[in-house]
Amino acid sequence: MVNREEFLLLMTPEGLSLLEQTHYDAKADILKLVGKLRADGHSPNLVAAVLSQSKLRRRGEAKFGEFASRMLFTEHGLEQATRLKVAALHAGRFRDAGATRVADLGCGIGTESMALASLGLKVDAFELDEVTAAIATYNLAPFDNVEVHNADVTGVDTAEFDALFFDPARRELGGPKRERNLRKFDPSDYSPNFDWVLAQAALKPTGIKLGPGHPHEGIPENCEAQWISDGGDLVECTLWFGKLARNGVARSALLLDVHGVHELRSASHARLDAPMGERGDFVYEPDAAAIRSHLLGELAEQLGARLFAPEIAYLTTDAEVQSPWVRGYRVLDEMAFDRKKLKAYLRERSIGVLEIKKRGSDVVPEQLRKEMSLKGENAATLIVTRVGDAHRVLVVEPIR
Repeated sequence: MVNREEFLLLMTPEGLSLLEQTHYDAKADILKLVGKLRADGHSPNLVAAVLSQSKLRRRGEAKFGEFASRMLFTEHGLEQATRLKVAALHAGRFRDAGATRVADLGCGIGTESMALASLGLKVDAFELDEVTAAIATYNLAPFDNVEVHNADVTGVDTAEFDALFFDPARRELGGPKRERNLRKFDPSDYSPNFDWVLAQAALKPTGIKLGPGHPHEGIPENCEAQWISDGGDLVECTLWFGKLARNGVARSALLLDVHGVHELRSASHARLDAPMGERGDFVYEPDAAAIRSHLLGELAEQLGARLFAPEIAYLTTDAEVQSPWVRGYRVLDEMAFDRKKLKAYLRERSIGVLEIKKRGSDVVPEQLRKEMSLKGENAATLIVTRVGDAHRVLVVEPIR
């Protein structure tokens, strides 16, 4: 966590200049680098602050690409920050809804405000933590249509804004480090309180970013709930209210991949279950956004697929199908889950490299792989799961 003293050191001409010259590399000899910076006359505190920030910038590349090298971060701010491509989708909703002035309430390091401002919207960004607000000010300095406020969002008069965006803190904002590292899973523990946030959403068009595991029973009926997967990583659930919600869409799952944007939708908040049946020759692992949004039934309908075990999120078909929403496998063999027989099976086939997938099983893949004492030049993929009510192992090969 960046503290006030570290931030003030970074904001000096010496600190900013040193930060621009220092590039963290996990493979580099850090002790040697620290020794060089100290020999150049920089204080231990400044060297530590610069190396910490350089490391955060390197991690930030996954979310911000080349922009990370011009930004400042806190540990928790980076973790909770929206990926820039996802923030751009959020901003597009506000623009398309006709909003011109938006309050970013709980702006963190400023990602959402950055995306909104880049579309020409006037943004007021509010952040309770002093250092995080200062970092947001630094990150948003290139935009003259953003103003950052160090303030408690529960005291903000929102009457002057067209629309609101909330990203409630899901970690402790203060207290011992151990407590700050604990995620909050109960919405009533969010900061600001989730019920208070919902009350504000009843007054104006509002977006609320939440963790992807937010409980379905805690989602109001009067909004669109959207789960987003970026390259296979389930990153968030966002609730959209008023003009920001699309007509006829209660739940949606959005998948961003190298081929573009893909979406599943439902007009109902009620879950549609996929049909049950026998396992076919092909098994599919659905994207997490389809599973978490409870849109697996809609996906199964789209693919002509079915489940082959109750409450296990694997789909199956008799003929091969292709979809960006699933990773497909051809079933080569099936057997009861018996460690001795499985070890003999793998030895007979000279399996030296083994990929293990599992659902509905308490198997630990790393431990099972070790137990198999693998030897040989061949590779295999196993799915340890249930078929019907039985604990089974499927030997599969990926569909390319």
